Amino acid sequence: MSFSTHFTHAITRKPAPSIIAGLRAVDTGTPDLSLMQAHHADYVATLRETGATVIELPALDAYPDSVFVEDTALCLPQGAVVMRPGAPSRLGEAAEMAPHLRALYSEVVGVTGTDSFIEGGDILVTEREILVGRSARTNAAGIVELNRLVAPWGHTLREVHTPPGVLHFKTDCSLLDADTILSTDRLAASSCFDGYRVIPVADGEEAAANTIRFNDLVLMPAGFPRTRDAILAAGFQLREIGNSECAKLDGGMSCLSLRFTPR
Repeated sequence: MSFSTHFTHAITRKPAPSIIAGLRAVDTGTPDLSLMQAHHADYVATLRETGATVIELPALDAYPDSVFVEDTALCLPQGAVVMRPGAPSRLGEAAEMAPHLRALYSEVVGVTGTDSFIEGGDILVTEREILVGRSARTNAAGIVELNRLVAPWGHTLREVHTPPGVLHFKTDCSLLDADTILSTDRLAASSCFDGYRVIPVADGEEAAANTIRFNDLVLMPAGFPRTRDAILAAGFQLREIGNSECAKLDGGMSCLSLRFTPR
């Protein structure tokens, strides 16, 4: 069973009322908290539907972006790595996540260098390697430190680059199975996915690139019919989830959970 697409556990966190103050690259409107909560409930229910144990943590009003738990850690079968987010307002979120990971893993390490910054949204784990995108939130020092931490667990790390103007590497790509990646043309053009099968995101539907494969389902944001049809045509089971409010804060399907099978 693939450790990069099949999981026994997920951790999520409920949206906080302070989400209206969340970070965003471009202001496209204030998120509707009630609608976001409804979308989040659908997301959690879909993860549970696959048979996984989903731990839903309470809202953290002190951290407006805390619903986006993926940025706080990298969860691998052998252990978890607590990240050091590149946005100063998010540093406390990683510390809040650490004890929950220690309750599930026998080994939890952390990126601690004061010059190191790295967020989970820039990390794509495949069966053969860990791809880490350099971005405004993840720097070279953070990537070097992560490489040092995961090497003893037998993982190979490869640094790649996030396209200019794109928040996170996984804003523009997703792993659908061991050999298949959903990607925007602007990211695939860098040749970072050479050796993989690439399903292109439809022109004008770039926001559909951030999906997740979770056990037998692909979860993707609703409202992108051509990309949906391409994924279905490739033979995947798919579920569309409302994401209009998280999208106002540059959030997608992967951002909302940590997904793992601890040994």
